[in-house]
Amino acid sequence: MIKTRSTSGTTYTAWVEEFEAERERRAALGDPDWARGARLPVEIVRSVQKFQVGEDGDGAALTGKADRAGDDPYAAAVRLFIAEEQNHARMLALLLAAGGAGTLDGHWSDAAFVRLRRLMGLKLELLVLMVAEVVSLRYYRALRDGSPDPLASEVARRLLADEERHVPFHCRRLNEGLAPLPRPARRAVTAAWRVLLAGAAVVVAVDHGPALRALGVGRRAFVADVLRSSAVMASAMVDGPVAEPVAGHLAV
Repeated sequence: MIKTRSTSGTTYTAWVEEFEAERERRAALGDPDWARGARLPVEIVRSVQKFQVGEDGDGAALTGKADRAGDDPYAAAVRLFIAEEQNHARMLALLLAAGGAGTLDGHWSDAAFVRLRRLMGLKLELLVLMVAEVVSLRYYRALRDGSPDPLASEVARRLLADEERHVPFHCRRLNEGLAPLPRPARRAVTAAWRVLLAGAAVVVAVDHGPALRALGVGRRAFVADVLRSSAVMASAMVDGPVAEPVAGHLAV
């Protein structure tokens, strides 16, 4: 059931409950049927391998910054968020295995992204993290809708549903972090964020171009879709979250 309500007074305890409810739902649902195997074109294999590296990681830097923020419910929610990201890495690895492929030990784009995030405080790290989240939304939608393989489509559908919950979670924290700034300064920050996002989308479109073509998405269309979707998120960072969890669901 979806309820509408004001975001004022909402605490991160509700987000902890949302993440925990999703963890229980995921456990009850179980994994996809990996045994049925997957028939993945080589372009998609190479692309998924790179995204799998990006989803992997222990999240130590982010949890440390969340702990230092002095908000225990938020720190707990961050840990649950990281657990979902690690589950994404696990599922992508199993999808690759079902298609007879392995994972990569690393990739230059992920190494650069992680290095950039770790140089920053919590607010700036979240802004960089949001770049990856927004790009992932479009990528997993392309994989869900364009993959000829049912198992790949199912995995992408599950990961996309998680990413759609992650975005309002991060938007709320960024809205709080940017709130002390004058409104023009907040808009300048989100404008700079969209420029960074545009650059990242171009890099992904070029690097994953063969896979995107196989999924029926052109490079220019991919970048345009990412930028188009970012407008509502930038607005949420300035004006307030677009969604909040209520009784285990997102209220919109």
